[in-house]
Amino acid sequence: QDKLVESGGGLVQAGGSLRLACAASGAITRIGALDWYRQTPGEQREVVATIDSTDSTKYADSVKGRFTISRNSAENTVYLQMNDLKPEDTAVYLCNGNGLVGHTWRGYWGQGTQVTVSS
Repeated sequence: QDKLVESGGGLVQAGGSLRLACAASGAITRIGALDWYRQTPGEQREVVATIDSTDSTKYADSVKGRFTISRNSAENTVYLQMNDLKPEDTAVYLCNGNGLVGHTWRGYWGQGTQVTVSS
């Protein structure tokens, strides 16, 4: 099945770091533009970081200076390095990106990975 798969979530103390990965699987040969979202119960999904097809990046103000989005094309994976984590970063993190299958770009969502930051 063609999909994006997140990994790397977990439980970490405040001030700690995690690196999330969003990897293409199945017949997806390239990932284009991609957003990392986070969602907490009862809240709307929030875009925290974006990387476009030229590898230009943008960040939500709440994570600027602490999170870094990057791409490893050889691994067909987009990473989200999260440093100096705070309890308010606790959420399910999901990736949403364009994937190339054959000659067609399609949008894909990952299943999400839980990040919990304890105080």
